[in-house]
Amino acid sequence: MQFEVWAPQAGRVTLRCDDVTRALERDPERAGWWRGEAEARDGSRYGFALDDGPVLPDPRSRRQPDGPDGLSAVVDHKRYAWRAQWRGRPLPGAVLYELHVGTYTREGTLDAAAERLGHLAELGVSHVQLMPLCPFPGTHGWGYEGVSLWAVHEPYGGPEALKRFVDRAHALGLGVVLDVVHNHFGPSGNYLPVFGPYLTDTHHTPWGAAVNLDAPGSDEVRAFLIGSALAWLRDYRIDGLRLDAVHALVDTRAFHFLEELSTAVDALAAETDRPLFLVAESDLNDPRLITSRAEGGLGLHAQWNDDFHHALHTTLTGESQGYYADFARARLGGLAKTLTGGYFHDGSYSSFRERHHGRPLDRTRVAGHRLLGYGQTHDQVGNRAQGDRLSALLSPGLLACAATLILTAPFTPMLFMGEEWAAGTPWQFFTDHTDPELADAVRRGRRREFAAHGWKEEDVPDPQDPATRDRSCLDWSEPEREPHARVLAWYRQLLALRNGQPDLTDPDLADTKVAHDEERRWIAFRRGDVLVAVNLAAESAALPLGVPHARVLAAWEPVEKPGADGVVRLPGESAVVLLQE
Repeated sequence: MQFEVWAPQAGRVTLRCDDVTRALERDPERAGWWRGEAEARDGSRYGFALDDGPVLPDPRSRRQPDGPDGLSAVVDHKRYAWRAQWRGRPLPGAVLYELHVGTYTREGTLDAAAERLGHLAELGVSHVQLMPLCPFPGTHGWGYEGVSLWAVHEPYGGPEALKRFVDRAHALGLGVVLDVVHNHFGPSGNYLPVFGPYLTDTHHTPWGAAVNLDAPGSDEVRAFLIGSALAWLRDYRIDGLRLDAVHALVDTRAFHFLEELSTAVDALAAETDRPLFLVAESDLNDPRLITSRAEGGLGLHAQWNDDFHHALHTTLTGESQGYYADFARARLGGLAKTLTGGYFHDGSYSSFRERHHGRPLDRTRVAGHRLLGYGQTHDQVGNRAQGDRLSALLSPGLLACAATLILTAPFTPMLFMGEEWAAGTPWQFFTDHTDPELADAVRRGRRREFAAHGWKEEDVPDPQDPATRDRSCLDWSEPEREPHARVLAWYRQLLALRNGQPDLTDPDLADTKVAHDEERRWIAFRRGDVLVAVNLAAESAALPLGVPHARVLAAWEPVEKPGADGVVRLPGESAVVLLQE
């Protein structure tokens, strides 16, 4: 078997494989690369030693059976016999469901999660979006401090378990999206800087030195990240990738890393004849991110739209702290702006940033499906002091209103696991760092962060306490009892409507027309022949929709169809979806 590693600054590289050690030779055709042959099979343990130093895991390791600090293991991807015949599911018309493997079930494994995929197929979503799977220290964590970007966290089940999960999802008609982190590497178990200039002091990020995308040696670093991305899509038959915090990918080169990545993914899609897509998390509000390369953009296929979330959250809860301030001041008008224009901050002044932010999105050129709309995510729930969901803040009626706005808006909807039944379990920030100093630093940092917002230290869950993770696991008995069962039935009804009414998946952003009343707290919008009305007030309201001939497709509370005057009378804290006749 051929082994190779990029170590441009090493004077000597040796391979240790199954207790046999041999020197590697410089690759005459690739500067900085070392290569050599050795007997190996699937599962063989190996590592590299630089200049007679300790044996370290392979930067491109496909498996870390003993965690990030252990030896790597050979993975023969050809050994797995794929069962599902799968041609893929494209992003237009999709509904995503964000899932954390470690808390989706009490067992916290990919196999246990796969056993629950039937629930999602019945729910009506199209894609499961898995939070990061790369190895990290300990057993439980969010996954955003992973290392070994080509491997699967062993406590989740390792590479074979991921293939079984994807196979099961595809058999049920569900696509699979994977969250990947390219903007930083985990602080523990990260040996990449020993091998080469994977980081650079040229730029800095919230996590320290930036990933090297434009300094000397960056060609190989970019190839490392792109190779990892393509491996998930090719070797595991993943259908799309969610790219974490791309605004932290600092790249001054003319050919931006994200453009290079999107080019490579589109080429793989053409080669494999199945739709593949990239969804970015971005704080930039820059439509060039999701504009095609032919039109001068970076060519990513979609992005998370936090502006829609913030506008919806403040409208529902009245919260106004931090970045919610501008949205709270705008009230329903802010929500209306995002429903029609995508971004709220489109060049406007951001009081949180103390500067103008974003640029306008051309609704005639950017399809609505390129923006993901959601009311809850791992970030927006887990980064609250106590990880409280909307279900801890709102009545079932207001939760139904939120679901209606998310699932009928002109965006690609995304749900956060358990949202569909108003889960009563929180989703808190938890870690399992094996380094005591790092664990204590995370614990103290978390408490210090929320103390600045008035929280008492004892009220902020200890991330290292196993009980914090345990509290965050979904309770699968809840969907069978009220009020959870009624909320779940509403989500299923809305998803069936979305999948059955072409107007609700029409990508034309410019076709959305919105009306609202700030004082009476109602908002209504129209998409083709479908009308959506939501009453957030406790009192009933008469909404002048101007459509006398319409039938009710779905209603949270009993609603009569509009009268001859085009007015619909909507009970408090309820929603209705109508079809013009």
